[in-house]
Amino acid sequence: MKIDIDYAKKFYGNGAHGWDHIQRVYSNALRIAENENCDLEIVMASALLHDIERYRDNEDITLDHAELGAQRAEKLLDDFNYNLNQKENIVYSIRVHRYSKGIIPKTIEAAILQDADRLDALGATIISRLFYNAGKRKGIIHDPSIPPRAEYKGAADITTAINHFYEKILKIKPETFNTVKGKELAYSRYEFTEKFLEQFLKEYNCEI
Repeated sequence: MKIDIDYAKKFYGNGAHGWDHIQRVYSNALRIAENENCDLEIVMASALLHDIERYRDNEDITLDHAELGAQRAEKLLDDFNYNLNQKENIVYSIRVHRYSKGIIPKTIEAAILQDADRLDALGATIISRLFYNAGKRKGIIHDPSIPPRAEYKGAADITTAINHFYEKILKIKPETFNTVKGKELAYSRYEFTEKFLEQFLKEYNCEI
């Protein structure tokens, strides 16, 4: 028995990192995997489980959902038919997927998961997710008097919604992706994100 969509779905609710996010990461991971020599079972399992502890980041900025998720996945995998190498690679892929950790993956499967996850942090999807989060926590959309933080420390430490583009999103440049397909998919999303931000600031400042 392998980890599938029906099994993974029970671990996720709604929200910016809810089940819809997992589905997009899973789909993008499969798209990227088509162009790589990889173990598809590892890619699928790690994509479905990568954010099982993501909600913990909202509770405490010092917590690392990638590490916690890897630990939990390691236990869950005992109930499934993966060989030792596959289990270790699934756990590793989850452990290193997080953007803020800045880890260059050592396996192609981990590289694919990183790219698939970061694709969902660009384009129209991240704009909707970002403002959803701002509304949920009753945060500030934009305040020119609050400068962006130089270093992104995690979801629990966001200053304003617009600042988050500078603190994290615009740093996820297409050239930082690991795979050729990942870079290809990232370019149009990154460009869209830049155009949205430019338009927003012009309208905010009544320049147009």
